[in-house]
Amino acid sequence: MRRPNLRKRSFRGNRKAIDTIMASMLMVVIVVVASVMVFTYSTGLFGALLVAPKTATENLSLEYTYFAPTNNNVTMSVRNDGSTPITLKSYYVSDGSGDSYSRTSWATGPSAQTGPFAPTALASPTPILLVSSACGASCTVSGTAFTFVPGHTYTVTLITSINTSFQFTIIR
Repeated sequence: MRRPNLRKRSFRGNRKAIDTIMASMLMVVIVVVASVMVFTYSTGLFGALLVAPKTATENLSLEYTYFAPTNNNVTMSVRNDGSTPITLKSYYVSDGSGDSYSRTSWATGPSAQTGPFAPTALASPTPILLVSSACGASCTVSGTAFTFVPGHTYTVTLITSINTSFQFTIIR
């Protein structure tokens, strides 16, 4: 009985195993390339379809203030610098001591509610902010009642119908 000589045996290798590895690597490359192409296509297509909507902005700028005929009111000329019409619904006036008047429903009581006024337009009618006895029951006082005193600084906060607040500092 003859024994095979293991040293002389030629190991050519199994070509099927190498072909399987190459086929697997080729499939991975094909899947990665296809994924990149699908991703690029979908982001390009959906990016063009889903354009962000233009949002309306509210922005007010103070042109000037006018205190007259008494120390109980201030007329504020404000301009709509935004892209949507604005309606003012309430206001707050504070003095330097922390006392304040609030009028949370501008539609009631003396002086008309302002708005809506268009973008780039001045408020119409011009907002008149009342304090002290001129405001009557439509205002709420927090702290000590006050009137507008010459040389003093006041903080005015205007609130719009969509609850955007604008704060201005005015000097009598």
